[in-house]
Amino acid sequence: MDVLTGIFSAFGLSASAGLNAYIPLLVVALLGRFTNLIKMDPPWNTLTDWWVIGLLVVLCLIEVFADKVPAVNHVNDAIQTFVRPVAGAIIFAASAKVLTDIHPVLSLVCGLLVAGSVHAVKSAAVRPAVTATTGGAGNIPVSILEDLISTVLSILSVIVPALIAMFIILFTSWIVWRLWRRANRLKIQNS
Repeated sequence: MDVLTGIFSAFGLSASAGLNAYIPLLVVALLGRFTNLIKMDPPWNTLTDWWVIGLLVVLCLIEVFADKVPAVNHVNDAIQTFVRPVAGAIIFAASAKVLTDIHPVLSLVCGLLVAGSVHAVKSAAVRPAVTATTGGAGNIPVSILEDLISTVLSILSVIVPALIAMFIILFTSWIVWRLWRRANRLKIQNS
């Protein structure tokens, strides 16, 4: 069971990194430093060093504020296209707790794909739609909501990984249902 909770936790944290690269890293660093909820093996335990925590705080503040400034948020998203998947890979590998059972490269690839997918949906679909429909006025509230979701998801991924498993199952079921419904609708239209 410990293997599954580690994997669910890693998936939740890497998905969170797709929204904000530094929040889940900071959450894991702080929980690893001040609690027994996370135990990271070397080299990932470097995240709990004071200088890394300080750097993560600074980077987190930069990303949070850059994402709220019009025009700068688009540049930030372009830069984060490379940063967020890497952060997702690092956080997945650092938090999976199964590095002895799962090859580290597989952990890194899983984190890269999860965070990269979340970021791609956010930056290629959600944000352009918000900008187009609100004339850019909705970007700040959506950015604040993304930061809140990233923070809550990061904390819940560590404290209640079973909740993340439930969410993954429900979300996957919803996607399958939507695709099935769309296919049936197309089938009826083509008949």
